[in-house]
Amino acid sequence: MASSANSKYQHLDHQFGPCFFPDSEILVLGSFPSVKSREANFYYGHPQNRFWRVLAGIFGFSMGETIEEKRKTLEHIHIALYDVIDECDIVGSSDASIKNAVPTDLSAILDQTKIRLIVLNGKKAGSLFERYQSRAIGGRVPHVVMPSTSPANAAVGLDALISEWGKVLKPID
Repeated sequence: MASSANSKYQHLDHQFGPCFFPDSEILVLGSFPSVKSREANFYYGHPQNRFWRVLAGIFGFSMGETIEEKRKTLEHIHIALYDVIDECDIVGSSDASIKNAVPTDLSAILDQTKIRLIVLNGKKAGSLFERYQSRAIGGRVPHVVMPSTSPANAAVGLDALISEWGKVLKPID
């Protein structure tokens, strides 16, 4: 049985900013950080989230264990990370519960990088992007929705995620 703390809405702000570099070419957007990511103070912090394993499978090397190692690897592979939503009411980590969403401002990332593609991590990130972001981007950068790396997306295995994501996150070297 879920505790009452896990079943109540909380109004939360995105607790950490975007991760991007001047040479970033691909921007991966999630919906909003999970409880574990908020605790880790970085993206895809849940140990069962397959995001870092998907990147390792595509690029053929470890993404690192520490935030600094992951940041350096992201810089090397020209990938930026952020989320579609900057603040919202949410129950735990449930994307389905998101309401009263305030979108992130993507202009700094788009203005200070070489972003050529926006990759949305999962259907919810895709629908939130369409609702809150696509008009502001104005077709300036194409986007694609990929299968979620979340442990909640158990129907899609790691090999399938690596294959699908690998079609758009081709190694740059």
